[in-house]
Amino acid sequence: MDPQKLSNYQSSYDRIAEEYTVRIAGELKDKPLDRMLLEGFAARVNGTGRVCDLGCGPGHVARYLHDRGVDIFGVDLSPGMLEQARKLNSNIEFQQGNMLALDVEDGAWAGIIAFYSIVHIPRAEVPQAFREMQRVLKPGGFLFLAFHLGDEVLHEEDCWGHQVSLDLVLFRRKEVERYLMEAGFAVEDSLERDPYPPEVEYQSRRAYILARKLTPQ
Repeated sequence: MDPQKLSNYQSSYDRIAEEYTVRIAGELKDKPLDRMLLEGFAARVNGTGRVCDLGCGPGHVARYLHDRGVDIFGVDLSPGMLEQARKLNSNIEFQQGNMLALDVEDGAWAGIIAFYSIVHIPRAEVPQAFREMQRVLKPGGFLFLAFHLGDEVLHEEDCWGHQVSLDLVLFRRKEVERYLMEAGFAVEDSLERDPYPPEVEYQSRRAYILARKLTPQ
């Protein structure tokens, strides 16, 4: 990714970290489908090794999985977001990292959850991101994605009254499935949903994909 764009994303999330946490950290209580899917993911990865919440933000998804027995930690680009995550979740480890170039040895993790974490990656670089996730997963390890559906790239310069510079990349489900398969994953489950009510979330259709790293033959 262009270094200036990467810097813009980091500084933008640093500026909105506190407001983001206030608005987003409690969202799962109003998202029953998300809770059900997270519980299914927890059942698959429990006892298999360490799991990474990649692009963890304030750590609310990591906390939900931790409370269900998952050996989880969080990674985020933004120091401001990591500060919020540590305040809210003192018993979970959080560290800074870039999902396009993870400082992790091959096959280190049993699972990755990346909820809305690919939405700022330029479309042409998403295959690289998936190859990197595939690299750091154990054979048979699981990747669980959520993302916004569409074809556009939206640009935001104001978020809750804070100056930002963020591109929001929308994807088609079949497009992401293709990228995953090309990166060495098998798609285990895939679904779309309409948005929850406006008071719960941004009004976009969403997709979820559960993929598994193929085991070498």
